[in-house]
Amino acid sequence: MLPIDLSGKRAFVAGVADDGGFGFAIAKALAEAGASICVGTWPPAMAIFETLLERGKLAKSLELNRGGSLAFERIYPLDAAYDTLADVPTDVRESKRYRDRGDFSIAGVTGRLRDDFGDRPLDIVVHSLANGSEVKKPLIDTSRAGYLGAVSVSAYSNVAFVREFGATMRPGGCFLSLTYIAGERAIPGYGGGMSSAKAALEADTRTLAFEAGRRFGVRVNTISAGPYASRAASAIGIIEAMVRYCRDNSPLVRKLEAADVGNAAAFLCSPLAAAITGATVYVDNGYHAMGMAATPPTAESPP
Repeated sequence: MLPIDLSGKRAFVAGVADDGGFGFAIAKALAEAGASICVGTWPPAMAIFETLLERGKLAKSLELNRGGSLAFERIYPLDAAYDTLADVPTDVRESKRYRDRGDFSIAGVTGRLRDDFGDRPLDIVVHSLANGSEVKKPLIDTSRAGYLGAVSVSAYSNVAFVREFGATMRPGGCFLSLTYIAGERAIPGYGGGMSSAKAALEADTRTLAFEAGRRFGVRVNTISAGPYASRAASAIGIIEAMVRYCRDNSPLVRKLEAADVGNAAAFLCSPLAAAITGATVYVDNGYHAMGMAATPPTAESPP
């Protein structure tokens, strides 16, 4: 037996605001392996997330296969568009959804983790967040502000994560992010600079793996997940079509589950993957290997 054992490890998973996406699935898989979990949640979504937890609306989703339930050690407000609180415009900082949250910047969350758990509180950091305000626009029609905003939140924030959180990591630490094949190939309908952001995220993963490996002794990887109809992905507008197309044209004609990504993440964040860094790991039923569309699945094909 070769178990994934993360007992005694602490993970910070950024980008969890409900139970429907990859971030939640990764948090749950890490907890199944024994890790304690802290999450970072976008301040405008935080009140709803906290209410769902308090009222038991997510109780079923929180149940662990090994018994018990996933319980978050801390839920921190995090807006990855800002490195420090000084970077936040006054109108944002004083708005109703932000003003009572304290320091929600990347540096602010780093400081809170240290205050709560000591100078080296983390073993695992997961970047499971992205935002492109113009994602429904073709790239050619995307504004400069929309493009730079997508790259800032969806890619540069991972650079900031590694820089800020790197010094808080214990020996053998691991960073993990989530990318998508649009960073390598044209995906019509996935616009607004998001394809550029994913390409940057993958390139940065390779460079950060070298730099953070030498500076902090940690690993940096990314998972290229197939399309998944989470609540957040609904903003794309064509997510259901993307899911169908990939299912019908992948070597494995099956529905991609969030748990597939969670399980791969648990492996990559474990000592079993101690020699894996700078990698883009595909969890997409093999879709990335295809060079042309397949014939339609037959009636005998699995659902």
